[in-house]
Amino acid sequence: MKRNWWKALTVVLLLYVAVAGLLMPVPRLAILNESIRNLYFHVPMWFGMTAILVASVYYSVRYLRTPTPALDIKAHEAARTGILMGCVGLATGSIWARFTWGAWWTNDPKLNGAAIAMLIYGAYLVLRSSFTDEQQRARVSAIYNIFAFAVAMPLFYILPRLTDSLHPGAGGNPAFARYDLDSDMRLVFYPAVIGWTLLAFWVAQLATRISVLKLKVYEKQIA
Repeated sequence: MKRNWWKALTVVLLLYVAVAGLLMPVPRLAILNESIRNLYFHVPMWFGMTAILVASVYYSVRYLRTPTPALDIKAHEAARTGILMGCVGLATGSIWARFTWGAWWTNDPKLNGAAIAMLIYGAYLVLRSSFTDEQQRARVSAIYNIFAFAVAMPLFYILPRLTDSLHPGAGGNPAFARYDLDSDMRLVFYPAVIGWTLLAFWVAQLATRISVLKLKVYEKQIA
């Protein structure tokens, strides 16, 4: 029970974010209006996605050094969780864009970069399903996972900052400036980042346990 304290913290933080995010006052800004509350959900999901993808790469590197089924499963499930968080992040961003920019999708470098990065990670799942040999699948997947992370992170965080964008943090518009995040919003935003990140690791842990159980059942069947 003591080892699961972070799960209780996750529940408390996300409940706080859900309630405070909807009820606490927010700045009255042109165009954004009440949609600025999406900042508590959309942006923290990307933080959670990045953190769990870092964990996935970590397990892939460890697998290449010491190949074990457990490390392959951890890397795979962490990557799947990251893809899930990224897709939900794209969905919440698209909804936000509809209410602020007037379109579900715009020709914005950050939007396009995020979509390309998700497609690259989607190819990771397709690649894994194309192998029948478990060791070959795990080895090639680990290598591709490292490559995908190295390509995706610049698409998420570097290239969009080098050109004009509707997003904060590009085109001379600094991210998390006073316009985007006042002191009251920080009381919700920072707990949201922690909560969504912990949730990503919780989901990955549950998925890993299920995959390990399936592997044990399969090994018993063929024994």
